[in-house]
Amino acid sequence: MIAGGGADIMASLRAVRSVSGATLVVKRGPLGCAVIEAAIPASLDEAFNYQGVRVEVLNVLGAGDAFISGFLKGWLRGEDYEACCRYANGCGALVVSRHGCAPAMPSPVELDYFLANAVKLTQPDQDATLARLHRTTVARKEWNELCVFAFDHRTQFFELAQQGFSDEARISQLKQLFVQAVGETEAARGLQGGTGVLIDDRYGADALNDATGRGWWIGRPVEMPGSNPLQFDWGRSLASRLTQWPKEHVIKCLVQLHPDDMPENRLEQEAQIKGLYDAAQITGHELLLEIIPAKSLPQHDDTVYRAVKRLYNLGIYPEWWKLESMSAQQWQAIDALVHERDPYCRGVVLLGLNAPIAALAASFEQASASTTCRGFMVGRTIFQEPSRGWLAGELDDAGLIAAVRANFEQLIGLWQRTRNRLERAA
Repeated sequence: MIAGGGADIMASLRAVRSVSGATLVVKRGPLGCAVIEAAIPASLDEAFNYQGVRVEVLNVLGAGDAFISGFLKGWLRGEDYEACCRYANGCGALVVSRHGCAPAMPSPVELDYFLANAVKLTQPDQDATLARLHRTTVARKEWNELCVFAFDHRTQFFELAQQGFSDEARISQLKQLFVQAVGETEAARGLQGGTGVLIDDRYGADALNDATGRGWWIGRPVEMPGSNPLQFDWGRSLASRLTQWPKEHVIKCLVQLHPDDMPENRLEQEAQIKGLYDAAQITGHELLLEIIPAKSLPQHDDTVYRAVKRLYNLGIYPEWWKLESMSAQQWQAIDALVHERDPYCRGVVLLGLNAPIAALAASFEQASASTTCRGFMVGRTIFQEPSRGWLAGELDDAGLIAAVRANFEQLIGLWQRTRNRLERAA
């Protein structure tokens, strides 16, 4: 209409055609769109038309940009007009069914799913699968390998301070020194894009500020330490607190989930996890679930597998899993489950549970052939003794950093050698 200089669509099209032989695409709202290659017909109904997708409209901002991007997706690949219009109408429909403009644009995977199910998806914003694809199939930073120093512990640091007759307030400074140690390790070993930290905001608020913006993987705990059934540090007001977090911070939640637990306890745990997962969907933060089955219950080879599968059955798809050491066969089962149930999962990482370095080396070997294991997130094995010495006044800052780096870098070396050996063998 604007290009044609008039209020009548057909007159405008004829005016454009008089100066250009370009293919003309006309958006027709709920009727879809029309494509005109040659002479302008008497009416749009006589042109090539493709029916639109009917959805509940929440917002029209960005609809035109979405439409033309969808059309060009097919046009630039030499597809026919039917395909171009299908993509265009689908992109436009998805954007108008959401609030926002650029953030509402679909990914190719998301668009394909929507078009395959468009007849029944009249309210795309209410479809859980579509919402998950919108989160997980957009361009994201890749984390092919992760060597993470976990010092999000709270109870353990409080106890260490008491044992060393040290002021609890010093724990904050201690965690800032840990960040300094990780930074030095990253530089020394060239770990850019492959290192990270787990830090709490009770004792580690300053450390979190120091770590943020460095390009590290950063996780923050939300669980109340030792709670079973699971409770959160802030009660149930999860989403309101998470909205204050930078988007680069990953929600980490440790849960003592056992598939053979008493039904009332297991159901309460599952409800809490589901509430956390839903909050993460609202705020857009990634979620890491750390599954440690309650040790008071019998442990079997498939206990962790069944716990993970149960959460998938409940429609819970965390970006990350943090799991205990397993045998190579158990890793194969986890790999198959993750690939089957959530191909967009970011990966699995190994936890440490204060195991000696030799035991962790054996764990790395068992995980070496895993297709989902991205690395490790280990804490006490790295910080326990250096922290004890620093809090007791036996180590200065430089000595603490050196000791922490030595432990962390030993684990990094073990992990990398294990993976490199497997790659060479392949």
